Amino acid sequence: MRKPVREANVARPFSSQAELVCAGAVFLVALIIYSWTLAPTVTLTDSGELIVAAYGLGVAHPPGTPLWVMLAHLASLVPVGSVAVRINFSSAVFAALACAMLTLVVAELLVTASCFAAARRTKKPARQGSNIDRSNAGALLTFAPAVSAGLLMAFSRTLWAYATITEVYTLNALLVLLVFFLVVRWRRRIIETRTDSSASVATHDRWIYAAAFVFGLAMGVHHVTVALTLPGIAVVVYRTEGLKFFTSRRLLYAALISIGALILVYSYLPWAAARSPAMNWGNPRSLQEIWWHITGRQYRVFFYFSPAAIGAQFVEFCRMALREFGFAWLPLPLFLAVAGLASAYKRDRTVFWFLLLIVLADLAYALSYEIAEDKDAYYLPAFISIAITAGLGIHWVIRLAASKRSPMWTPTVAAATAIVVASATAFAANWPFNNRRHYFIADDYVENLFSTIAPNGLLLTQDWQVASPMLYAQEIEQRRGDVKVVDINLLRRSWYFDYLKHAHPGLMDRSSEKINPYVAILKQWERDPAVFARSQDLTQRISMAFLEMIQAIVRNEIRVAPVYITNDVLAADPTNGYLTQWIPQSYQLVPEGLVFNLATDQSFHELSDPHLQIRGLADGTVRFARDDVVNVKVFPAYTRMLTNRGKYLALFNHHERAILAFKEALALDPNLGAAQQGLAESTAKVAKP
Repeated sequence: MRKPVREANVARPFSSQAELVCAGAVFLVALIIYSWTLAPTVTLTDSGELIVAAYGLGVAHPPGTPLWVMLAHLASLVPVGSVAVRINFSSAVFAALACAMLTLVVAELLVTASCFAAARRTKKPARQGSNIDRSNAGALLTFAPAVSAGLLMAFSRTLWAYATITEVYTLNALLVLLVFFLVVRWRRRIIETRTDSSASVATHDRWIYAAAFVFGLAMGVHHVTVALTLPGIAVVVYRTEGLKFFTSRRLLYAALISIGALILVYSYLPWAAARSPAMNWGNPRSLQEIWWHITGRQYRVFFYFSPAAIGAQFVEFCRMALREFGFAWLPLPLFLAVAGLASAYKRDRTVFWFLLLIVLADLAYALSYEIAEDKDAYYLPAFISIAITAGLGIHWVIRLAASKRSPMWTPTVAAATAIVVASATAFAANWPFNNRRHYFIADDYVENLFSTIAPNGLLLTQDWQVASPMLYAQEIEQRRGDVKVVDINLLRRSWYFDYLKHAHPGLMDRSSEKINPYVAILKQWERDPAVFARSQDLTQRISMAFLEMIQAIVRNEIRVAPVYITNDVLAADPTNGYLTQWIPQSYQLVPEGLVFNLATDQSFHELSDPHLQIRGLADGTVRFARDDVVNVKVFPAYTRMLTNRGKYLALFNHHERAILAFKEALALDPNLGAAQQGLAESTAKVAKP
């Protein structure tokens, strides 16, 4: 008499409770570390904008990440700490859950592999050393690789970095791994059920339907990296159920569930836009605007398909992969990943193709996408796959130790060593870069800028590292609302003028004669940019309308209060060439703190001594990678403006004060050539008046 399905499923080789215990342990360890290293306030890049969007239930930059906005909004309501800390902590929770979920995925894969091993043992006599798969110790040792992989992911460079700040990527990683878990659990149940020929595998389709639902929800966070996992998932489904799944209603049901979840999530966008929140990026109300926003239409210019660009991106990926899980000079986790992939090829070919396709699909997309600040996040699916294969590699090491039957190198010792070495290496390598407990870079940057700007002053900037944290300071913390901060780059988006009407209505009224005609032609460009690309006359018209609008804003605002620009506005930029030429030709640039004051005369303006707060910038309490935005943009802003201060003072023969300014710049960067030259020249002038 055949056993019922329920009884067949009870006799599983490993306990689901043990899986949960392992996952829970990884979650607690990760959450403690993330909480300790959590950023205490707003950080750079998108953090400020995202906090404003979440707190006000607004619309974030494309693709809008509506699921993250809603969940982060709930986190922002918790009455503990500042709004920034609350949402930063939500990133920590999502990341810790992602690590726990990765632990479960590895455990599921190993348990499924053990089912294949058990089936093979029934066909041939057991060999010595194989007892590890049948013993109670073998069960524990099977979960050791899962814990190792979970901790390895917890201490990885990229996930840990985003776990301590406000960003969408930790939720994205959690949902991707939840989909993986549901799919591999579905596969495991089907394989176990096949031991009973009377059972129907369709009874376990609730797992694949749940995966489809979560997949649809995940598309509402960062849909690109989620969609890139689809080929790997399809391989698992095909090798588990064959073509019959794809030709049956089961695929239709899964697709409908996923599409339904996606529509449910993205229906938030028009609802939020209709409320006219402070952050209403793109103002996506119509179907066309919603589609533009979801597909990230404005970011398509960052795609390159030249072999040279892709080759350079691949080199950059290899550099990131080497440092991701430890020291670049000790790529032990990558060796374990290679061993794990080879082991999967021998033991479970489905897992091999699943993990390999995740990496290949991710690279196929990300290598063609040229962005600077958060490129590492686009490699998260690949890093997740590497962490999983590293766990499989650790399992291979444990099995190897068991087969040697050494009195010293036992499976228990091998498991403990693998957990400690893998996690400790990643922890030690990445702690200095991801410990943001004393990270006040963005907050100090904003405060240093505010301290220089006069009441009701206008600040023009092209630097998102200025505009984004200032959004948080002004909209959430209500600091210096009188300062009119205008992001020049966002002036090329019509929705931004709605924000300016909300934040600075006086500015909009004073320059409406030039703003309104520009916005009208800008909306024409947004509807069909190809028409402008084909017409030199239209391109010239919109360029001149843009310049005339900026000129009107500067001229009208300078009658009310001082006008300032950040140093980046003067940088050579083909899109703002007219502007970068017009400003220095029309105004004297007076360096005050971290900005230039636009003076209408050419006489000397007395400079007050800058009292800059630079906590963590150069005191060693926080370390930054060479490609970190702090080193690329923020640090140079400080050194350049101190150097510009010295040059200005030297120009008007205030060489003693110029020497102090040059020395301040060199204290931050001893190799700064312009400051060295200025110091030498001013010192010579003082010596020989």
